[in-house]
Amino acid sequence: MKLLSLTVLILAATAGSAQTPAYLDETRPIDERVDDALSRMTTAEKVAIIHAQSKFSSPGVQRLGIPGIWCTDGPHGIRPDVLWDEWDQAGATNDSCVAFPALTCLAATWNPEMSALYGKSIGEEARYRNKNVLLGPGVNIYRTPLNGRNFEYMGEDPYLTSRMVVPYIKGVQDNGVAACVKHYALNNQEVDRATVNVLVDDRTLHEIYLPGFKAAIKEGGAWSIMPGYNKYAGDHACENSRLLLDILKGDWAFDGVAISDWGAVHNTEKVAANGLDMEFGSWTNGLNFGASNAYDRYYLANPYLDLIMEGKADTAMLNDKARRVLRLIMRTEMNRNRPYGSLNSPAHYEAARRIAGEGIVLLKNDGDLLPVKPDVKKILVVGENAIKMMTVGGGSSSLKVQREVLPFDGIRANASSKGIEVLYERGYLGDVTGEYNGVTTGQDLKDSRSGEQLIADAVKAAKAADMVIFIGGLNKSGNQDCEGTDRLHYGLPYDQDKVIEALVAANPRTVVVGITGNAYAMPWLDKVPAVVQGWFIGSEAGNALADVLFGDVNPSGKLPFTFAASLTDYAPHAAGDKEMYPGVDGDVTYKEGLDIGYRHTDRLGKGHVNFAFGHGLSYTTFSLGKPALSSTKIDGDGSVTVTVPVTNTGSRTGAEVVQIYVRDIKSSLYRPYKELKAFEKVEVKPGETVDVSLTLDKNAFAFYDPATARWTVEPGKFEILVGTASDAIAAYLPLTVATPAAWHD
Repeated sequence: MKLLSLTVLILAATAGSAQTPAYLDETRPIDERVDDALSRMTTAEKVAIIHAQSKFSSPGVQRLGIPGIWCTDGPHGIRPDVLWDEWDQAGATNDSCVAFPALTCLAATWNPEMSALYGKSIGEEARYRNKNVLLGPGVNIYRTPLNGRNFEYMGEDPYLTSRMVVPYIKGVQDNGVAACVKHYALNNQEVDRATVNVLVDDRTLHEIYLPGFKAAIKEGGAWSIMPGYNKYAGDHACENSRLLLDILKGDWAFDGVAISDWGAVHNTEKVAANGLDMEFGSWTNGLNFGASNAYDRYYLANPYLDLIMEGKADTAMLNDKARRVLRLIMRTEMNRNRPYGSLNSPAHYEAARRIAGEGIVLLKNDGDLLPVKPDVKKILVVGENAIKMMTVGGGSSSLKVQREVLPFDGIRANASSKGIEVLYERGYLGDVTGEYNGVTTGQDLKDSRSGEQLIADAVKAAKAADMVIFIGGLNKSGNQDCEGTDRLHYGLPYDQDKVIEALVAANPRTVVVGITGNAYAMPWLDKVPAVVQGWFIGSEAGNALADVLFGDVNPSGKLPFTFAASLTDYAPHAAGDKEMYPGVDGDVTYKEGLDIGYRHTDRLGKGHVNFAFGHGLSYTTFSLGKPALSSTKIDGDGSVTVTVPVTNTGSRTGAEVVQIYVRDIKSSLYRPYKELKAFEKVEVKPGETVDVSLTLDKNAFAFYDPATARWTVEPGKFEILVGTASDAIAAYLPLTVATPAAWHD
């Protein structure tokens, strides 16, 4: 690798001279450089650059001084280095990182500015580590709360996901690092993820499951994309011509690289012809095993070269793959103007803390129990998640952090500055392990007490405290929030419900903080006065959580997915139909169609939803004034602006999210009652009124017509719903669309 880098430097030093090959001259257009490089390569060299040479790298063309590509797992931090051929740790001492909040937390900020900060920060860490491709962000839709990988994604709504993914990608790629949006597409469960075949109608595919990817490509300009493990309509995503050729490279004109998930390729003929550009990780499950030195046996390696030499594979397709990979190399490793990046900087820790604080959601706060009041002199913290590191584990997003502030430590530090005593009790015993792929937490969480004794000790301490903060939820272990497995139940594990019931009976001033990437059952909800959704929030977890609990940060997070009362309140589980989840005979059928998330749960009424999509409280109060439309009648390809006055009626500065939903009163095809089509977070001072103006263009009124494969706006009556959550609509504004419109992607 050192020799190759030296070659690049020597060749680059002559760039711009008459003798310099065009592909090394950065003053030339990138496609001209790509074509020149391609013309100089042999067929074997073209095949070589489209598959891995190690667990996370691909070769360049050493003869031409073209470097290879280094990938790294994200999307919440830069994964530590592993050995060349194995998953064991490389033993580096300079590969620790800042852990940023999981993407559920980022989505919960409902703030694209936070997404831009996130992308910039993690992109700088990737660049400093000289990684060319960041394997993230993830934009798969939250279909079921059992999906173990939901914490890596951005919630249940395609519009929210689309708006949050674009700034992330731009921030990463401004560092000369490619974002690799994943997992394309319909990768919505971990059960049988490598074999499950998703059956979904075209309209649902385009309206629910593709918009996040479409925005990433067409608006974010993502330089790479990762097809998933699952099948769609009978073909694996990495070998699926409909997804890769027709939609991605056809409709969306994607000019980047489609990179396989690790071990997600199965057939040379299919993968050669159907649009995948690079293959990584075959003979591995992407997690913890893999054959050494198998790279020449990859489906896009010697078997592909043999097909070409025998005239059984299309050389034009090979050239297209190689051209895309060369373009990626020139956008990243061969871009001498990219910044140098930074690692573990104070700015990155501050960004992680700020994003976490803005994404934490105050779900319930009866009696204004929070923020912690001046009369509180003794706080009891209970729960394993208060003392357990959450940056290690969970699959490929597991990290080796420079530091992680635990919730208990953050609370204790904040409280001590205010003269408050903080005590701790375990309450329950969960998973005491702390290791993934050779990274260990170093924590000893063993406890010999019985479950009954743990509860008894916590109850005794709770009675003597002024306030109790229970910090529980899920963790990164198998069958919880973890890649490779789904949850087995909707409820909290380890008898936590029993612990919470006992605590609130002993001390009614009890706060429950859920550290999870998923929704969960809350049978104690009516008894507990305050509930906070804390997410997996990374290196600054304890500080960010304490910021909110003590009021140093006024919470402004909003849920990116529905917290239903029970599992059967979610559409895929409503009928107990195994064909809908987890599948029968290898097929999972999305019979619910468009009615996913709040599109389904909001119709069920009280008792079925604990906290709705978009819900989140503040330590101040807001009121929405009478909204106004710029026009009450528009053409099908026109737009309308909604202006909403937002007044802070409380006593402290805070931020509210104005949410605009659209309802089609009468349509030729079924449409959900309401669909999110615009939002904006606005900070407002006490007594101040701020006007928020949001524009709805033709996309806000369109549906995908599978009969014509076009987006269609039908003339007729619509309603503009203005509110602060999907179940908190303050105004309904009539609008008429006068003329039709239709267009292809």
